[in-house]
Amino acid sequence: MKKKRILSGAQPSGLLHIGNYFGMIRRMIDFQDSSDLFCFIANYHSLTSINNKEELEKNTFNAFSDLLALGLDHKKSTIWVQSHVPEVTELTWILSNFTSVGLMQRSTSYKDKVANGLSPNMGLFSYPVLMAADILLYDATHVPVGDDQKQHLELCRDIAQKFNTDFEIENFLQVPEPLIQKEFSRIMSLKDGSKKMSKSELSDLSRINLTDDKDLIINKIKKAKTDPLPMPNTLKELDERLEAKNLLGIYSSLTNSTLQKSVENFAGKNFSEFKQKLSEALVDKIEPISTEIKKLLDDKSYLDNTLLEGVERANIIASKKIKRIKEIVGF
Repeated sequence: MKKKRILSGAQPSGLLHIGNYFGMIRRMIDFQDSSDLFCFIANYHSLTSINNKEELEKNTFNAFSDLLALGLDHKKSTIWVQSHVPEVTELTWILSNFTSVGLMQRSTSYKDKVANGLSPNMGLFSYPVLMAADILLYDATHVPVGDDQKQHLELCRDIAQKFNTDFEIENFLQVPEPLIQKEFSRIMSLKDGSKKMSKSELSDLSRINLTDDKDLIINKIKKAKTDPLPMPNTLKELDERLEAKNLLGIYSSLTNSTLQKSVENFAGKNFSEFKQKLSEALVDKIEPISTEIKKLLDDKSYLDNTLLEGVERANIIASKKIKRIKEIVGF
């Protein structure tokens, strides 16, 4: 049976945190042995929010080292930087002509970013078409998505189907299927359980970065927002206690336990006791990752050579696909 080809991208928009790890990267690591895994650093996408050359270069390099430190194996998977395979921008333009303005205007991601103060430039507006090109260029069969990306994947599927229908080439552009993590896919802010943990939030106390040391992790968990009640006794209570739900979700992810089991283990106990256990679990997980990130960043030649391997593999597939697409549309 042919392996699934799973594709995902990581934006180089700053330090990775545990939300990135539990939301996407850990799943990527799990997929490496059973699937044909493609993972790229989405630096084209980052231009919608980063306009500083030095910052983008540094973040791109750091994101690549982070992925390796977390366990992505460049021998098992194809890992590259998006802009190193320029065929994706060619495909973006071609696909733009099979995408209605109405579909783009209904993008909730676009609306949310504008509402949060980002200037509505064309890159921000057409972001989902570039995402579609990322997926369709490599014939990805499956794409891991969170709630905030499901709409973009539906758009990608619509574009692929329209292209195939218009040119009467059945299944030429692979229509991808979503891979949705039902539990713990969203790690929330340590300061506000209603907001997703984010690299862009001003307070560093809102997140656990993958480069945080032991003392910093312990301090952040001590200061994490809770409520005055003891730990919840039932899952139902968590619907009204978002901070408790978030911290228990993080603990469950770290210990590979269910949320139900974690609630049972700490039912009725003080938050201070639970936070101590959560801090210990976080330190055990994060300290080795932080050490490996620093080690990789000190060996730039290794990172350069490793990155080149992934770019070469991605280029082979992308060049063949864009060549055939050009022939189909009449170029």
